[in-house]
Amino acid sequence: MTSFEANVFQNEYLPPGGEIVDAVVTVTAIEGTAVGQTAEVAEVIVVDVSGSMNEDGGSKIRAARQATAAAIDVLRDGVKFAVVAGNHEAKALYPPHGRLIEADDRSRAEAKAAVSRVVADGGTAIGSWLRGARRLLADQQDAIAHVILLTDGRNEHEESWELDRAIADSVGLFECDCRGLGANWEVDELRKISDALLGTTDIIPRPDLMEEAFRELTAQTMSKQVANVALRLWTPKGSMIEFVKQVAPTLEDLTDRTEPVDALTRDYPLGSWGADETRDYHVRIRVPTGALGDERLAARVMLAVGDTTMPVALVKAIWTSDEGLSTRINREVAHYTGQAELADAIATGLAARAGGDDATATIKLGRAVQLAHEAGNGDTVKLLQKVVDVDDPKTGTVRLRRQVEAVDEMALDVRSTRTVRVQRKG
Repeated sequence: MTSFEANVFQNEYLPPGGEIVDAVVTVTAIEGTAVGQTAEVAEVIVVDVSGSMNEDGGSKIRAARQATAAAIDVLRDGVKFAVVAGNHEAKALYPPHGRLIEADDRSRAEAKAAVSRVVADGGTAIGSWLRGARRLLADQQDAIAHVILLTDGRNEHEESWELDRAIADSVGLFECDCRGLGANWEVDELRKISDALLGTTDIIPRPDLMEEAFRELTAQTMSKQVANVALRLWTPKGSMIEFVKQVAPTLEDLTDRTEPVDALTRDYPLGSWGADETRDYHVRIRVPTGALGDERLAARVMLAVGDTTMPVALVKAIWTSDEGLSTRINREVAHYTGQAELADAIATGLAARAGGDDATATIKLGRAVQLAHEAGNGDTVKLLQKVVDVDDPKTGTVRLRRQVEAVDEMALDVRSTRTVRVQRKG
């Protein structure tokens, strides 16, 4: 049983002629008075069984079997699930009839037995894997439908448009967390999938880390209680939503995911939620300028869950000639603006490094170190230290490392959008 509450953090004061209103909206799912019954859960595990999984003496495919079995053990009774083996096609590994089955002692044991017999061969066609998952989850519209997708390689055995179409056809049907094993997969390729399907992408550097990753992903899904939540924004006539971005726990631009409700109201799908889960969103709204002393409602923030809509917070605009008020920077907005700059600095720095532009790479990655240090983002600082030698984190003085492990560079890239939440008093 879960309900939601939200808080708005902003400087509502605008200078004469001001039009831009920035606000950070913190949304928290709270176990208590329910907005509806706890949703059913459906899980599909898609495991790469292409020929490359036989490399390194077969350690990858052995670890994949163990990790998949571990994920199956985490499934609670009654959860509908299936396992798909993916190479140049998608094969229903369990259950063999190609339909979801409820988890219980017998089905978990049968699934693990089927997984233990899987062999690695063939190519890689990730679009076909998504299509296979979609077929299994086609009738789970009211459930929390989730896919774990593991690959150790690139999408080499189908055209890029085939993957793009498979992604587009899957939007709204299930969420997908992607994991890349080793260093021979494409970050942008998996990120394209997870961004569209409201999931995450991360690296599993070594086969022995796969089991823990699969257990964690499955446990997270088991903790979800509410499906298909949307951030609903009403803005008055003449106002325009410039962007909506999730800024914690990860950076995700939701602007283009918008779905119109009516002429003044838009929904931004947020996926499924678990109890006591908190996420932060940065909303920017352009409003018609008002006269000094005017106070207007810039936006009404609501949460939509199924047929239930909950008004939760207001975003305001007040025009003033007091520069002390209008130039005050809200600390939440400033914090997350810095986190977005951090992610951009890492992306630009890594791209410059890959292109041989050492000067730009040093500047951008140095700025990233400085921003991460200021925000208290210790995990990102540690990732950066594997790519640059840090002389002074306060000033961002760094030197590029000449020898960098591919998995370390990919880890920095894929985890650059993880943020730390602003520390609030009280």
